[in-house]
Amino acid sequence: MLTPLEIHNTEFKRTFRGYSEDEVDDFLQRLVKDYEKLYQDNIELRETIERLNNKLEHYQHIESTLHNTLVIAQETAEGVKLNAKKQTEMLTREAETRSQKMLEEANVKARRLTAEHEELQKHMQVYRGRMRSLIKSQLDLLDASQTEED
Repeated sequence: MLTPLEIHNTEFKRTFRGYSEDEVDDFLQRLVKDYEKLYQDNIELRETIERLNNKLEHYQHIESTLHNTLVIAQETAEGVKLNAKKQTEMLTREAETRSQKMLEEANVKARRLTAEHEELQKHMQVYRGRMRSLIKSQLDLLDASQTEED
């Protein structure tokens, strides 16, 4: 690729019936200016492309990091949900076991209380029977003592 300086320093052979030297020089000066501007624009565009490519790489790296973070977050969320489900199942089993144990204890206590109640009822019947006998014997004694007094 030609540089603006190479165009500027280019010299042509002089001929007898050649082009007007002033016109050629003017044309070359305009060509050098235009080419120099294009050359500078090209350098700036290359720098801009390089800068944009660097930014693109940076953003692609950020995108990749965000994607990985999202995947990790999803995996973590799944793990938390699975762990919560296992914990819930375990707590439910423990609660069922405790409630079953409490129910069994309540049944045992109810049977014991029923047996005690029945035992107390028997004692009460025995006590009533004895009291009746005692009262009857006392009434018989009262009747016998009243008949003796008469």
